[in-house]
Amino acid sequence: MAYQFCGSREEAEDRTQEVFLKLHGALPKYDFGKNFTAWLLTLVKNHLIDEYRRTKWEKTQRDNFDERVLAQAGHSGPEESLVAKETKALVWEGLNRLSAEMRMVIILRDLQGKSYEEAAEILDLPLGTVKSRVNRARLQLARVLKEYQGGIS
Repeated sequence: MAYQFCGSREEAEDRTQEVFLKLHGALPKYDFGKNFTAWLLTLVKNHLIDEYRRTKWEKTQRDNFDERVLAQAGHSGPEESLVAKETKALVWEGLNRLSAEMRMVIILRDLQGKSYEEAAEILDLPLGTVKSRVNRARLQLARVLKEYQGGIS
């Protein structure tokens, strides 16, 4: 989750280490009757958003993401690789235009494959709010892609 939010391995490692320090301090407050994974992901989500707001750190995820996307897609030719890199860069550009809250729902729902219900629990938001944020974020990403296609024509 940290890698998908931050984009760079180094930044994600730093944020993850910070989260584990927070986790250590927060464990006495944990309600053992609740889902630990949801509680942990909520702690992670809150920390990532707080750090994003506090520092407004720049994204440096493109290199690692390029390699992962190309390996998963199994692109063999240079043209396919170039198209995949351009598409990936465009999607990340669109994600970077989203607010931290909207980016988080996209990460949970589309990148991590969480259900709407799981995302709502992790984000501590009503189900309808999560669905509307995902929809708005997807529409915003679609506008970026459309702008890009208009620029190519």
